[in-house]
Amino acid sequence: VQLQASGGGLVQAGGSLRLSCTASERTSSSYTMSWFRQGPGKEREFVAAAWRNTGATYYADSVKGRFTISRDNAKNTVYLQMNNLKPEDTAFYYCAGGRTLIMSTIRDVAAYAHWGQGTLVTVSS
Repeated sequence: VQLQASGGGLVQAGGSLRLSCTASERTSSSYTMSWFRQGPGKEREFVAAAWRNTGATYYADSVKGRFTISRDNAKNTVYLQMNNLKPEDTAFYYCAGGRTLIMSTIRDVAAYAHWGQGTLVTVSS
């Protein structure tokens, strides 16, 4: 599956953005879809995930209560709604898809076989 991410941009602290990631094929029943980010000089880190089939969601503590991941299965698209953005949220954001990962690896970069290109989110103070 190929993933195409979009929606990044420049926003002031406290603002909102919505990222989109569209897959080249149906993913709702087979793929867990997630968002990761990589800030300047940092390693890529887990942000949020929507589990395959059930759509159950999981978040990094740093974004819980501010970010929401959702799936539109009819459009093969996963979204990341980001509210109350902070300067420390500045990063390239990547969507990822995995068919075979298990719950214990949902936050692991290496568990995902499919990646979109990054989309840059810049939050100014």
